[in-house]
Amino acid sequence: MTANRFRESLPDLLRELGYSVRAFSSAEEFLASDWRRWTRCLILDIVMPGMTGPDLQQELMARGQEIPIIFVTAHLMRPSVHAC
Repeated sequence: MTANRFRESLPDLLRELGYSVRAFSSAEEFLASDWRRWTRCLILDIVMPGMTGPDLQQELMARGQEIPIIFVTAHLMRPSVHAC
């Protein structure tokens, strides 16, 4: 499965399991939205265009928002990624 197909199908799968889901095209779009106030968990790709998943985690922590995060990636793991 390609990364794009995974990103497109994951929200549908979670909705079928009964979860309320809101998908964003980027970390910056999420930060600019009001949804972060109601977010209970994030599923983030480690490697994204613009702000990466770990970058978003750091930004949320700097803002005092400690939202649980599940990191996923289709990219090979590098030693720097393990530091998340």
